[in-house]
Amino acid sequence: MNNNTQTTRLYHSMLSPFCRKVRLVLAEKKIEVELVEERYWENPPDLKRRNPAGKLPVLRHRGNMLAESQAIVEYLDETVPEPALMPKAPLERHEVRRLCAWFDDKFNDEVTQPILGERVWKKIMRSGYPDSRAVKGGLRAIKEHIDYLSMLLDSRRWLAGNAISLADFTAAAHFSCLDYISDVDWDRSEALRDWYATIKSRPAFRSVLADQVPGIHPAPHYAELDFG
Repeated sequence: MNNNTQTTRLYHSMLSPFCRKVRLVLAEKKIEVELVEERYWENPPDLKRRNPAGKLPVLRHRGNMLAESQAIVEYLDETVPEPALMPKAPLERHEVRRLCAWFDDKFNDEVTQPILGERVWKKIMRSGYPDSRAVKGGLRAIKEHIDYLSMLLDSRRWLAGNAISLADFTAAAHFSCLDYISDVDWDRSEALRDWYATIKSRPAFRSVLADQVPGIHPAPHYAELDFG
């Protein structure tokens, strides 16, 4: 069998922002993909074979096993160039990568993990009760991030510039996970709310908005394009 004819398959977890980032980019590129949900916390034996780091997401594409969300989406942008999600100018590409790192490192550490980890993952993994102090810390931190992003959007159409980019899909992946459990104060910034409503309305978002995590119901407005 020719490896290039193999089904594109994403091993993922539904409320992982890193997995969602890859799902969104695959959809934006109109790449058909088979989604395989992995209970990674149970250390499935095949996970480390696919990715020695034992982490999700893992993408099988054209016969290759690809790991690490940022490496995957940049690979997709290079191998499936339309629509382009990285600008041509080096300084503009730097800004996209800077903001991707902002969300996957700083925002994840200060906001996504403290809130989602306590309110969702502890329940799914049956690993104890939420730490309210951690949740409150995440809810305080998200205000500063919203204010910073609002400042960026004062002079830009999209987060990294005037064209949609990997930075927007990375940010949207994190915000969509938090929005699933209604933990984003969209009233704090009209600019950020409008940005999210715009990206949420793209066809690439349809699969993500249809997610239903067993035992955890989405917020009433989660799938509404106008926030209900």
